Amino acid sequence: MKTQEFHQINETIHEEKMDNGLQVFLLSKPEMVKTYGIFTTDYGSIDQTFTPLGEDKEVTVPEGIAHFLEHKLFEKEDRDVFQDFTKLGASANAFTSFTKTAYLFSATSHVYENVRTLVDFVQDPYFSEQSVEKEKGIISQEIRMYDDQPDWRGFFGTIGSLYHKHPVKIDIAGTVDSIQHITKDDLYTCYETFYHPSNMVLFIAGNFEPEQMMDFIRENQQRKEFPEAPEINRRFPREPVSAFKSEEAIEMAVSTPKAYVGLKEQVDGLSGEEILHNELLSDMLLDHYFSTSGKFYDELYQSGLVNDSFHFETEWEREFGFTILGGDSRKPDAFLKRLKKMLLSIKEEKISAEDFEKMKRKKIGEFMRALNSLEFIANQYTHYHMLGVNLFNVLPEIESLKKEDMEEFIENWIQESQMTTFQVKPKE
Repeated sequence: MKTQEFHQINETIHEEKMDNGLQVFLLSKPEMVKTYGIFTTDYGSIDQTFTPLGEDKEVTVPEGIAHFLEHKLFEKEDRDVFQDFTKLGASANAFTSFTKTAYLFSATSHVYENVRTLVDFVQDPYFSEQSVEKEKGIISQEIRMYDDQPDWRGFFGTIGSLYHKHPVKIDIAGTVDSIQHITKDDLYTCYETFYHPSNMVLFIAGNFEPEQMMDFIRENQQRKEFPEAPEINRRFPREPVSAFKSEEAIEMAVSTPKAYVGLKEQVDGLSGEEILHNELLSDMLLDHYFSTSGKFYDELYQSGLVNDSFHFETEWEREFGFTILGGDSRKPDAFLKRLKKMLLSIKEEKISAEDFEKMKRKKIGEFMRALNSLEFIANQYTHYHMLGVNLFNVLPEIESLKKEDMEEFIENWIQESQMTTFQVKPKE
């Protein structure tokens, strides 16, 4: 077991790569009552085209299968795994994102039993044709529920207008039609390819003794047999730099229109460190201009173009990146026109040295506060590890940022050809 100390933030990570390739990270926090565990595979909704384990021919699986697989892993031949956690006094959950699928628990007692339950159920799949058919009805209802939510439709509508072919434009859960094509064999194909221990990360944070916990996990893994670690070959369509559509709109039963501007971020050829660098700078800029204390937000609010529903987010991954800003607006056309103009004007805006230092201090403060959360540390450590970056090196990365880095980023950041607008309009 390797130990790495981060003196600046007073944290120690214990890590070990198991013989089967599973990467384990432990963060012992004896002062905490709670323990949080998350078991993550580097496999998400965008991984639709790949070469299955042990085969030579590429396949394309139905949209939504990663999310479907997440649901089915909790159901065993004789029980529902959620009940196993409940009996141990734990709260369990799971989620599927564009790039990852994760299974997690939170508990204040029976920590080792809960870790065993987490690892064992994920590493012991059971799929039957009958249970797969039953799940299609359940997930179809979930998809229809989200289809009725204007904010969700606005989010995916914006991404869909940004991307021509990339599967990030598809809802993580797929469509009601696409999931009807999922079979038991499809689930096993995806599981065997992407759920090999060598493609997974286990992170446990909380109140336990690290040596004892690592021994416990090591013994658990040594009792199981896995095939040789596969080389996973995934393929994504070639994606143009430009946005797919410059504008798009749908009608729904809303009283106030919703309007969004999307920006297609360019990640091709970037390393994990470069992705982090750009993510930090874009987030700092968006916060500077569009947070509730930001200059541009104040202009939009005072003009009556937005209300407190306005928000923004930016996501940078290995295969894609996007930034979305928007919310409710009674004057959506005027709002979108002004918002686009503001974004394009950032190149002409001059950020003073004093403002830049304020941006850095705010970002450092946000990061340090977030480190009080076990969930944040475990989730983000796993996320950045899969990008080849250590979460605890984010602080020195922020501290090392210079005003010149920001200016260089701004110069290449926003191009009108990479922007789209999307509206959710009231039905007439």
